[in-house]
Amino acid sequence: MRLGIALPTLCPDGSELTGAALLEAARQIEAAGFDSLWCFDAIGRGFLLPDPLLAVSAAATVTRHITVGTCVIQVPLRRPVELAHRVLTAHLLCQGRLLLGVGAGSTRADFDAVGVPYEQRMRLFEDAVVLMRRLWRGEQVGAANLTPWSTVRGGPPVLIGSWRGKTWIPRAAREFDGWIASAAMTSFTALKEGIARYRAAGGTRAVVTNLAVDLSAPTEALADDAPFHLRCAPAAARERLQRLADLGFDDAILVAPRQPPELLHRLRALWPG
Repeated sequence: MRLGIALPTLCPDGSELTGAALLEAARQIEAAGFDSLWCFDAIGRGFLLPDPLLAVSAAATVTRHITVGTCVIQVPLRRPVELAHRVLTAHLLCQGRLLLGVGAGSTRADFDAVGVPYEQRMRLFEDAVVLMRRLWRGEQVGAANLTPWSTVRGGPPVLIGSWRGKTWIPRAAREFDGWIASAAMTSFTALKEGIARYRAAGGTRAVVTNLAVDLSAPTEALADDAPFHLRCAPAAARERLQRLADLGFDDAILVAPRQPPELLHRLRALWPG
């Protein structure tokens, strides 16, 4: 199982995030030996996160080999042709290292913030993903034709974010390049059920994200039906990562708001790989 981490949302000293700190974090994540770095997507929740495509593109320019990904872009919040254009640009800047995690979204506040009907998110998502993939192939869609550069034609690998969807998890296996599950929004039981459904449909890359980690927190029993996390002592965190590996997940993505270099090395040591 590969170990990744989300980009920080604070400076190492806990102060407000800066552009310089974000770029240095990407360098330090790679230097610590993580396999991947990721950026989340939120717009209307009372706090600011970097735009995921801008953030991973910037991170790719200051790193050499680490995989960069989005987990996940809420596609219905954007106009699909414009988003398809930005994805191709990010794919170009990331030079083949981009994993594009996309989803329909699940937080009403984000939809209210941009004036998109929350109840239409599933239809908007499906329509947009189909349209974007056609544009990435160089097809004419209505008045739009992005005429992709040869180096990015076809677009990046696409991973579908779905908590426990009976429809989208099998589709992620059959039609796309991977599945992204959220540990914070489900549970060990849901993750177990989800990956069984994904593998049964022939899926190859399964990612579990939103693994909140705090190695200074007291270790308490974690019920199988509770949100899965790593807020516990290092030994317990390693045991919990092993449980995810035993389920068959290919990637686990940690979340730590502030990431001084010494903490990054402690987190990487949880799962040497």
